[in-house]
Amino acid sequence: MPLADDRRLPDELTAVAAIGFDYAEGDGVDFEPFDEFLTAEDTTHWLRAWTGNTALDGDAFRVFGQDGTGGYAAFWLVRPEHQLADQPVVFLGSEGETGVVACDLPDYLWLVADGFGPYEAVQYPDRAARPNAELRQIAELYAPARARSAREVIAAAQAAFPHFEDTIAGICR
Repeated sequence: MPLADDRRLPDELTAVAAIGFDYAEGDGVDFEPFDEFLTAEDTTHWLRAWTGNTALDGDAFRVFGQDGTGGYAAFWLVRPEHQLADQPVVFLGSEGETGVVACDLPDYLWLVADGFGPYEAVQYPDRAARPNAELRQIAELYAPARARSAREVIAAAQAAFPHFEDTIAGICR
């Protein structure tokens, strides 16, 4: 079944947002999850400003959180015949940092359970894991058969979507 224009946050992300992330004075995770996706209008406005490309709309992204500098984490709707949970999770930083951080929502749950946020996955993929027991419980609840480390999640995402950065560079003006 193709992806609909559904703007409801998946239960898994609602559960993650309820726990939140500890910045730990710069040694934790720099991520602020939203209680809902950005609206289509807000996503379009942001994407046009971020890329300098006024011809774009935000339909290819569902933004669900940001880091402390305003960089966004989003689902990248690149798989038209798949549901939202099967879309890759990406980071689009305020300073132009970009990267695919998880192949899908189950992988994202294991990424955050291992103590990584989207920013950390892009900027510091080799940092030491800082497992979070509460987030691990969510990953075990929603994706028990997909357990793996953040490094494995990041490597799989980069291998599955090696041209993401070029794709984003191609839409920037």
